Amino acid sequence: MTNLPDCKTVTKKELVNRIAESTGQTKVVVKEILQQFLDEIIGELSVGNRLEFREFGVFEVRERAARKAQNPRTLEKVFVPAKRVVKFKVGRTMRERVCEEPSPAPRQESAAPAPPAAQSPQSPQPPSPPKPPPSTPNSPF
Repeated sequence: MTNLPDCKTVTKKELVNRIAESTGQTKVVVKEILQQFLDEIIGELSVGNRLEFREFGVFEVRERAARKAQNPRTLEKVFVPAKRVVKFKVGRTMRERVCEEPSPAPRQESAAPAPPAAQSPQSPQPPSPPKPPPSTPNSPF
């Protein structure tokens, strides 16, 4: 697995600080709520329940079957017992914002129809990338 360039690790403490700043709540209150939320997720998964957060994703527990595997160094056959694993399926909003590449801006059709490609002596050029939106004065981006 490779990391994206300029990737950084965001800690729970940093999330607490951001949420406290944006909501006006104290860091202590935000930390308690965030920890309670995480504890509830763990508790529900530990009893085998499925958690669905629309647009975000679904957490569920699945049973991984027992199997025989092979130690790559010694080539010895080993038994791997069955176990429960947590699976996460990405929701639509997260997939659109994180997993899929941004779609190019729609091309504007001109009033005059373009000549057919067979008659054009020039090779077609790829469309230029979309321009980024203008930044606002106090934007961190």
